[in-house]
Amino acid sequence: MRDLRGDLGNVWRAASRLTSSEGGGRTAMFVSARDGEGTTSVAGSIALMASRRAQKQAWLVDLDLRRNSAFKAFETGFAKHVGPPGRAFDASLRREQIYSVVPRVATRGSDKLLTAHEIPGTQLLVTRFRNEHLNRGQRVQIRTQPSWWSGLREIADWIIVDAPSLERSPAALAAASQMDGVFIVVEADRTSAQDVVAARREIEAHGGEVRGLVMNRVGSAARFADRFSG
Repeated sequence: MRDLRGDLGNVWRAASRLTSSEGGGRTAMFVSARDGEGTTSVAGSIALMASRRAQKQAWLVDLDLRRNSAFKAFETGFAKHVGPPGRAFDASLRREQIYSVVPRVATRGSDKLLTAHEIPGTQLLVTRFRNEHLNRGQRVQIRTQPSWWSGLREIADWIIVDAPSLERSPAALAAASQMDGVFIVVEADRTSAQDVVAARREIEAHGGEVRGLVMNRVGSAARFADRFSG
């Protein structure tokens, strides 16, 4: 994972033009068609940029619950002059959760497996799923759950969502309808136009609105395209 804040000015400007569909905080998702496109680098960097402009809070919500890639990136110090995650808070928001555990076991605290950790010196919180509390054979999956997203909009100005690739998980599709905008991350010279068009159509079929492409690793930078054909 890389700190791309110096390369993402155009991406941030595009995200900042989003308007909240419900009032309150704005939600922006970053997702790729295939693995290895650098989505977590982009989402984590944008989340830090959003936190500088937040009057209340900015959240980085990692939908890859099994890997917790965003949390681990902050743990290992991917961003310059940014410390590791600190104090943990309950991220259940006293709402129906955005995840379900299968098979379900009625244990105490099973609805509080998602935490949010403050990043010291910033207005940013990064989520972490507590996989250590799952039993052998259980799996977790993302649900749409509008109530949870509405609760988060009430306490945060910005919600940046880091989603696993579409080839590996349907998590982005489950949450797409709750986003004010979706940005597809592609690695230049690696992802085909057909992959991008197919990803856009799949996202839009699930109620998401694709607002542009983030062309990652173009001359060691990232560029933004707000128009694409197909």
